[in-house]
This record gives sequence, C-alpha cells and structure tokens, in this order.
Amino acid sequence: MIHLPENPARAAGGLELRADCGRCLGLCCVAQVFAASADFAFDKPAGVACRHLGPDTRCGIHDRLRQEGMPGCVAFDCFGAGQHVTQVTMAGTDWRESPGTAERVFGVFAVMRQLHELAWYLVEALALPAARPAHAELRAALDGVEALVAEPADVLLAADVADRRAAIGALLAKASELARLDASGGPGGRERDRRGADLAGADLRGQDLRGTVLRGALLLGADLRRADLRLADLAGADLRGADLRGADLRGALFLTGSQLESAVGDGRTLLSPALGRPAHWGG
Repeated sequence: MIHLPENPARAAGGLELRADCGRCLGLCCVAQVFAASADFAFDKPAGVACRHLGPDTRCGIHDRLRQEGMPGCVAFDCFGAGQHVTQVTMAGTDWRESPGTAERVFGVFAVMRQLHELAWYLVEALALPAARPAHAELRAALDGVEALVAEPADVLLAADVADRRAAIGALLAKASELARLDASGGPGGRERDRRGADLAGADLRGQDLRGTVLRGALLLGADLRRADLRLADLAGADLRGADLRGADLRGALFLTGSQLESAVGDGRTLLSPALGRPAHWGG
C-alpha cells in the first residue's frame, strides 16, 4: 500500500513519485522526442540517445541545460517512472547492452510515466481535507494504479491507460470542486471555469483568480504578475514562459514542480511549503 506522507508531492511509500536519475539509465534522454524550439536546441527522434548523454547514462551538460538551450529537459518530470522501469519492471536490464529489448523498455517507460503521473495527482487529491467525501474513490483509484504498476512489461504494454486517465480525471475534478468551494463562494458562487482556455500571452496582471479552473489552459507566456492563484486548479496547465513574479500560488491545486521550472518567478512569488523554488528564479 502507498503511505500518504505529509509531503505527498515528493514520495509515496513503496511507489516513488520523485525522479532519481542515479537509479535510471537515461530513459528520458533516449525515449523522448525533442523538437527544435524554445525548449530544445535540436531535433531528436524517439529511441535515439541525446547527443549529450554520456557512456555513464548521465547528462554531460546537466549543470548548464538552460544555457545550452535545453530548458525542456529541466522541466521534464518522470515522477519516478524511470527508476521503477529500470530497477523493478526490467530488473536492471540495460537497453544499451540488450539492443533487442530497447524498444520494449522505451514502450514500458511511456506507459509507466503516465501511471506515475496519475498516482502523483491522486496522492495530491488525497491530501486535500476538503475532498474527504471523495477519498474512498480516490484511494480505490490509487490502489488500482499501484497494482498495474507492479505488473510485468507485457501487461503494461497492453494496458488501456487512456480510459484509466479519463476516469481518474473525473475523480480529480470532483476533488478539485470540493477543495475550491471556499474560494468560489460555494456552488454557483464566484467560481470561474477556464479549463482548456487559450490564454497564451494574456495580460492577467493582478487578477483575482482564486478558485479558477485552469485545467489544461494554455498560459504560455501569460503575464500573471501579482495574480492571486490561491486554490486555482492548474492541472495540466501550460505555464511555459508564464510570468509568475509576485503571484500568490499558495494552495494552488495540482501544481507540479515541472510547471514551475518552465515558468518565470522571483523571491516574491508565494508557494506552498511542499513546492521547491526553482533555482533559476533567484532569491
């Protein structure tokens, strides 16, 4: 069973939800597609090792990824899937020494990464006291994810993750609604639903966005300076280049470290204690 710690964003008992690159074999540096853009300095197809991946499966430019035009690598989070596939599912099999298994390893990693991400969101939802009416369903869904994660590679490759993601997404939306009641003034209150909205480059400076649903919203390059985002639902929101300087993100729902890494902030940006402040934000 997964133990729910005080800081669920970082780990959950036997199912680790924080990446440990030292116990992985550079899977994200090989399995992932790179597209030349503001996130990556060059194109790289799936299944081909990044030019910066060393023989020790460590990144040769890890300490200067942003300077080398690879901020997408800094923001990527496998939620612990990499070490699980390497150490547990594939029992230490090295894709470099067993070329015939490489495609299989990368396929399992793609599935496992989704499952670990879903587990992360479920653990976050279970940590919300206001979502207690939904805890039984959330717990059952988490148990189901944990059971699938423990299955062998063949079962994982055949798993219908899309259906599971849709079902869990509905549960997370329910937990979000319960958690946001205070901010939205109750059912039919001040709540705003802007899920999936195209807000790229939008001027949202100083806006009161408490309890706003921004699930999957495109906030690429949006100006959110001094915005109040307390209890806003940011699940899956694209915050690349978003300006969060001086914004209040305390209690923001389903906000990941990778979202913060892809955004701009400063010492005035207010975060929940469980979230680390990205190094590139400065003091």
